[in-house]
Amino acid sequence: MTMESMLATVYGGINDIHLERRPLPAIQKPTDAVVRVRLSSICTSDLHIRNGAVPRARPGIILGHEFVGEVVAVGAEVRKVRPGDRVSANVETFCGSCFFCRNGFVNNCEQGGWELGCRIDGCQAEYVRVPFADNGLNLLPDSVDDTAALLVGDVLASGYFGAELAEIRPGDSVLVLGAGPVGLCAMSCARLFGPARIIACDPLPERLELARRMGVADVLLNPTTDNVPEAVQALTLGRGADAVIEAAGGHDTFQTAWQAARANACVAVVALYEEDQVLPLPRMYGKNLIFKTGGVDAIHSDRLISLIASGKIDTRPLITHTFPLSRIMDAYSLFERHADGCVKCAIRPDDAQEG
Repeated sequence: MTMESMLATVYGGINDIHLERRPLPAIQKPTDAVVRVRLSSICTSDLHIRNGAVPRARPGIILGHEFVGEVVAVGAEVRKVRPGDRVSANVETFCGSCFFCRNGFVNNCEQGGWELGCRIDGCQAEYVRVPFADNGLNLLPDSVDDTAALLVGDVLASGYFGAELAEIRPGDSVLVLGAGPVGLCAMSCARLFGPARIIACDPLPERLELARRMGVADVLLNPTTDNVPEAVQALTLGRGADAVIEAAGGHDTFQTAWQAARANACVAVVALYEEDQVLPLPRMYGKNLIFKTGGVDAIHSDRLISLIASGKIDTRPLITHTFPLSRIMDAYSLFERHADGCVKCAIRPDDAQEG
């Protein structure tokens, strides 16, 4: 690295995201790596930070937590990756040795959790420092290109987490609320568990159509025209969905989730809300529902990379737009408005070639 500074996307405080020049990151601890960003993304959680809905986010940090890059420097204790390696990043920073890490709950790591782009500088920049690099970075085979790997550490991991939480069994009917990036990934991962049908629900027809084209949904419901709980009951002999994954985070989608679930079903809530949700327990009484929530525990990155390499998962259709870093504010605007069919924006360095 010969430059003295880099372009970076900074969270200045509520309603303030802007570009500025920042010093290049450097190794701070022997478990760190510094990575040159080849491709990064914008997530809805970045918008939640901007809106003030993530209290733990620190004003002044560089945003971004989902990226693919090339390792350029490692600390003395890093063993898994070396300079020159192409890697995807894990949304979670985790030590691998505390109580929560040993039990697979890396989101609750005593020394980490969601740090990149929230509490420490993230990847919507030209370079990024990754703590606990042996856990936070995953080697990519040549058969998996940057675009195919971009969503591994966050959106795809969140979708897999939701499908795993939902306790899907072969032959089940699975309802996924939200056909945005997390919801589409949840549908892709739900397929791995052998359900009889996957029901996609979203108010944007183009996103439902994408779910159909990707082959990850069998039934499409639009809550602006369909009574979702009634439609799900009609598809399931009056019982309701065997498993529900709530990936929308809308003002009423949590209520739809429990209403559409059959008695004794599991409702997996992986959405990030901007306001409190209510459990109307008297109305739920007797449904004997199981609710599971997260913060994604992104511990399956290597497995997800293998599934991509084998062709069992393909998230590339979700990357609908690509922008250079210098135009990331245009990308934010497009992404937030869902304009021009935007699902996910990829951000490339300004010196990289289109595509």
